[in-house]
Amino acid sequence: MASVIVERSLHPQFVSNTFLVADGDGGPAFFVDAGGPVAPLIEAADRLGLTPTHVLLTHHHYDHVCEVDRLLARWPGLEVLISEREHELLGEASPATGRIEPGDRLRFGALEARALHTPGHTAGMLSLLVTEAGAQAGAVFTGDTLFKSSVGGVRASGHTTYADLRHSIMDTLMGLPPPTVVHPGHADSTTVAREWEDNAFIRVWRGLDPEGAEPCTAFGEPATLVLLGADYDGGTKAWVRWPDGSDDIVPGSKVERAG
Repeated sequence: MASVIVERSLHPQFVSNTFLVADGDGGPAFFVDAGGPVAPLIEAADRLGLTPTHVLLTHHHYDHVCEVDRLLARWPGLEVLISEREHELLGEASPATGRIEPGDRLRFGALEARALHTPGHTAGMLSLLVTEAGAQAGAVFTGDTLFKSSVGGVRASGHTTYADLRHSIMDTLMGLPPPTVVHPGHADSTTVAREWEDNAFIRVWRGLDPEGAEPCTAFGEPATLVLLGADYDGGTKAWVRWPDGSDDIVPGSKVERAG
């Protein structure tokens, strides 16, 4: 995707990303999420002569939607699309003007954006696979499902299950071509190939590294610490197993180790 423009703005507090994507100077463009700050992206669109037509929202959390109004103030005709389930979770606060559902495809010049359902962190979470005609691999915008060296948690509002998150990562995202660039909803970009080899959670799921068995407490309840891995914000993310055998991905800050 050598000719594709991907401009990123990182929120200093949330460490959340907003992306501006286009197939080249002067062409159609779209935003992925709108957690801000969007001012640098508005400036970039004007500088590059881009015509944004859509805001594609991965999910409903505040740090991914809070500056939609600023984009609409600049381009009142923008279509703001989110999945129906995420629209329901936002309720009356939803800024969406329409829906995008798994399997839907949108064209932006030479680019195609296809919605992939990747639940776990939230029920209607979408990842957006962007490909260019003739390219062997593209880019995928993963929201809060997969990060560089980490994975999403399943304790945020609107979450589903650990099993959903694992399926979304291992069967959907890791099934993309290895050179696919991964643009997460927080922090730095990576590739499918890198995460397949280096992501601690994926390595255990692949059977390359062993599960841990350290007793701990999580949210004050007894559990087993299967894995304590890095997280996008410099903290940690924990995979824990409850006494009934069920698994969970939780913030590392909610885990107390026995030692």
